[in-house]
Amino acid sequence: MIKAAVIGIIAVFLAAPLKKDKQQFATAITICAGIIIIGLAMNKLGDVIYQIKEIERYLGKYSDYIEILLKVIGITYVAEFGSNICKDAGCGAVANQIEFFGKIMIISVSIPVVTSVIELVMDGGI
Repeated sequence: MIKAAVIGIIAVFLAAPLKKDKQQFATAITICAGIIIIGLAMNKLGDVIYQIKEIERYLGKYSDYIEILLKVIGITYVAEFGSNICKDAGCGAVANQIEFFGKIMIISVSIPVVTSVIELVMDGGI
């Protein structure tokens, strides 16, 4: 975590002076820092995957919901990353559209869960 914070702080110190006159370089620094930080996060992905497999084992026939949850988490992170890059570049309108599209995608991916809950309620399971 310390590495990620240090990389982020360094990127801010490098990009801040460039924002006024060299916006494209400031944006490039921000994107590079983001990619490096994502790379650091990927190193921990093995532990996360192991824990997810354990949860799937416990859930049995309901393990499909883990896949949906992972898709929602992935959509959230990608939308937030893309939105923040656009905001840093001064393109707030594009950032808002990315966030909107991310929300629509989350709803789309979540429909099977909502359908299952409705079926459970209608069948008197709750």
